Amino acid sequence: MKKLLLLFSAIILVGILSACGGSDSSSDSEEKIDKLVFADAGWNSIKVHNSIAQKIIEEGYGIDTEVTAGSTAATLQGFIEGDIDVYMEIWTDNTKEVYEEAIEAGDIVKTSVNFDDNVQGLYVPTYVIEGDEERGIEPMAPELKTVEDLKNHPELFADPAEPDKGRLINAPSGWAVEKTITQKMETYGLNDTFVNFKPGSDAAIVASLTDAYNAGEPWVGYYWSPTAVTAKYDLTLLQEPEFDQDTWDETKGTEFPPNDVVTAVHKDVPGPAPEVVEFLKNYETSSPLTEEALSYMESKEDISPEAAAIWWMNENEDIWTSWVPEDVAKKVKDSME
Repeated sequence: MKKLLLLFSAIILVGILSACGGSDSSSDSEEKIDKLVFADAGWNSIKVHNSIAQKIIEEGYGIDTEVTAGSTAATLQGFIEGDIDVYMEIWTDNTKEVYEEAIEAGDIVKTSVNFDDNVQGLYVPTYVIEGDEERGIEPMAPELKTVEDLKNHPELFADPAEPDKGRLINAPSGWAVEKTITQKMETYGLNDTFVNFKPGSDAAIVASLTDAYNAGEPWVGYYWSPTAVTAKYDLTLLQEPEFDQDTWDETKGTEFPPNDVVTAVHKDVPGPAPEVVEFLKNYETSSPLTEEALSYMESKEDISPEAAAIWWMNENEDIWTSWVPEDVAKKVKDSME
């Protein structure tokens, strides 16, 4: 009987140890990810960078992707909560508080600086200040140099609905920078003489600028580079005082601060998709490189960001292939033939 009991106990012990061993080995391996969700906050450059990264991830790493579109605030919230996995363009100063809190809390992980040579602010067509002899346009406000100078020229930018005031084109209300421009208008004393017009989309801004530019008419509003717009049109960025952090924090009454535009992933991505994270750590472009794709989109009718991304990848093979191992690059290149 004792021998039977000892044998039975040994069998149970072996079973327990085997179970424990199986549990340990499974805990050491992360479950592989089968889909990554990208954020589309509404502007063309993020759409292009999404498409480049999606092509590489789908063809090179065999992981499906999809895109969730929404405002800056909505997509960042979804990113922090884990509904979105990858963000290809976080304008870190425009979203400073939310971004830094998420990084500090460990909810998201910065992977790279996509580009840091960007510019943003209030623009006018250069012919408003200097004229355009070739187009027969006389200077309209040759002394216009700064944002604050705008309050001397509301009639030049007359708002169709309130012609006694000028119209200043802000960013769409869902964008983080809209609040910054609104604060700037107050700081520079423009609210009494200008309508703070908030269009519904980036496309609406571009349409209003394009219409005005083609007609040689005055226009003033928010925009940024890298974009197809700033590459295509001769625009002048209105001056503001040199950036000062204390003044910026209090009134936004300076030029925009340096703004790293970063790529990042949700905290749950590095474990199951380390190769993708390594790729994103190498992802680095510039404003001129980004504007190449955006200008291509602008020059061709009905070209999608996906098509522009493929064109850009063909034109800049030496750049994107340096982000990934040779075998991954080969898979991607083969899929593009």
